[in-house]
Amino acid sequence: MRFSSVVAAAALAVSFGAASAAHAADTLGAPTAKLTLTAKSADIGLGYTWGDGTLTYAGKAHAFSITGGTIAAVGFSKIEGTGTVYNLHRLKDFNGTYAAAHGEATLGQGLGGAVLENKNGVRIKIETISQGARLAGSAQGLTLTLK
Repeated sequence: MRFSSVVAAAALAVSFGAASAAHAADTLGAPTAKLTLTAKSADIGLGYTWGDGTLTYAGKAHAFSITGGTIAAVGFSKIEGTGTVYNLHRLKDFNGTYAAAHGEATLGQGLGGAVLENKNGVRIKIETISQGARLAGSAQGLTLTLK
């Protein structure tokens, strides 16, 4: 009897976790594309970020460039990331400046993530791996431009 209670509690916890993940995806909108990127950030108070990536949309790969800046950061890091793009209904809506609250503490290697959004309502949920030595707790704006 006790074992069945533990199993029931575990099943209930898993179902709540699945419902939370589904709710988070609903909040971001409909997944419409994937992306990968590689970028570098160099900062001394104010910072600069640059790099390249690939957007996979409607079965085709599209190269894009990354530029942007941060405030309140010190250090250097190389960032590699993968992400899911939401609410991208026209390819041209991908271009734009994406805003996000950003935090990073990297010494050697670190993991991170963010949700970015541009003025066209396109959202990107990104997971990153960074290498270097950098401390940032700031607002960040990244401009993504299809090549």
